Amino acid sequence: MTKPTKQWYASWFNTPYYHILYKDRDYSEAQLFMDNLTNYLNIPEGGKILDLACGKGRHSIYLNELGFDVTGVDLSEQSIKHAQQFENDTLRFDVHDMSKPYPDTFDAVFNLFTSFGYFEDETCNLKTIKSIKAELNDFGFGVIDFMNVNYVMDQLVSEDIKTVEGIDFHQKRSIKDGYIVKDISFKADGEHFEFQERVKAFTLEGFEALFEEAGVYLLDVFGDYKLKTYHAQTSERLIMIFK
Repeated sequence: MTKPTKQWYASWFNTPYYHILYKDRDYSEAQLFMDNLTNYLNIPEGGKILDLACGKGRHSIYLNELGFDVTGVDLSEQSIKHAQQFENDTLRFDVHDMSKPYPDTFDAVFNLFTSFGYFEDETCNLKTIKSIKAELNDFGFGVIDFMNVNYVMDQLVSEDIKTVEGIDFHQKRSIKDGYIVKDISFKADGEHFEFQERVKAFTLEGFEALFEEAGVYLLDVFGDYKLKTYHAQTSERLIMIFK
């Protein structure tokens, strides 16, 4: 049995089962988001983008296809190893902790699809914002795409079973100590597994406090991947543009 670890993301993201559970994510919607975002930010052709917590690199690859020079980084060695097969002269992948500055500067730094707030040590959240600031060139923009916590809490399904590739993933969701928690258990390959996802329930006000402490300036807030106006109770996403 695999027990939850302190750095849950380090173990869970490195398993093939994580990618099986989430294989049906809407990547056409994600690509539309990349189109809208890069157009809105007016990133120059060939501009440099850092994709923080890039996973297996699907979005980095698409951004590169749009003509950008992309660096994708992630803590998961397995994900980066997979992504590196797609490298070219303007697309590279690296194992990196996003709470530490990457040794380069960029026209944009993207942290997409709720890839923030995982840290057990909450000081790492502030360190990540400071690192993004250090990674931006003089004209660069930071982007954090996070869940809208108010909407998620209102829509929270406490328990369900999701069957993918013959595996029954039992999912239990709760709100504990300021975190949105999902406990996942399943049987596969003759073994029983248990994992836990924990994400800090940051509201817009929580991010604003981090931004102020990090010395960055919030420029725009959007509520979905079409970049529509953010509404605190009804928007599905919390997309923040800052520098």
